[in-house]
Parts: sequence; structure tokens; C-alpha cells
Amino acid sequence: FAPLRLPSAAILHPKMVRMSVLADCLKTITNAEKRGKRQVLIRPSSKVIVKFLACMQEHGYIGEFEIVDDHRANKIVIELTGRLNKCGVISPRFDVPYDEIEKWIVNLLPSRQFGHVVLSTTYGIMTHEEARRKKTGGKVLGFFY
Repeated sequence: FAPLRLPSAAILHPKMVRMSVLADCLKTITNAEKRGKRQVLIRPSSKVIVKFLACMQEHGYIGEFEIVDDHRANKIVIELTGRLNKCGVISPRFDVPYDEIEKWIVNLLPSRQFGHVVLSTTYGIMTHEEARRKKTGGKVLGFFY
């Protein structure tokens, strides 16, 4: 029997694998913000991305965002306000007990006055301030300032 033949395109151009949808999204937003764009298209979408964006919007770092249903993994169109300096993901998602939140804030944020660390807690995805009010820890997702 004949050996299995792959199309030559598969050998020459291996397909890129998306490791983290959230990391990709935040990197795209940061790059668009640096270029001075007014809006940015994110794809694919996920529940975690939507919750993260809701946190950013709540604190005024981004404008409105709209989820576009394309019968696949959806797209998100985000209005940028020009207030965001940087946003990023923390990988792996380290456990952060309630009493260690302060240590993470000091390490991740440029100043005590502004910026937010986003945590995934048992009460949902929220910023560090909200987690402190609810006296809960969680896993660190990322940050923005």
C-alpha cells in the first residue's frame, strides 16, 4: 500500500495554533490603542473575554463594545477611548488568596492610584477592588491600566 501523502502546502506552512484567546484579544487591543485606532475587531470571542471587557468598560478604559454573531465563535467590535496604556494576561492563572492580593497589585500595576488586576473568583470575574470588598481570592486573569 502507498504511504500517506500530505498536500505540499501543509508541510510548507504549518497552521498557527491559538494558545490563549484572551491573551490574543488583549494584545490586539493594546496594539490598536498604540496605533491610535478608534475601534478594533476581536475574534474569536469567549465568555471570559466579554467579562474582562465589561470590567474595562466599567472603569472607563474602553467605550462600548458590540458582539457580532457570525454563527461561529463570534466577533467583538470595541470602541477605543485612548485611555488605555496597557493590558495583559497573566499566564499561568496563579491562585491569589485574599491576603496576597496586595502583593500582586504591587507587582503588576505602575501605581497605587490607578490600574486594575482582574481575578476569576467563585463570585465571577471581577477587579481586585471588588474581590477585596467581597473578601475573596481567586485566580489572576490579567491587568489593565
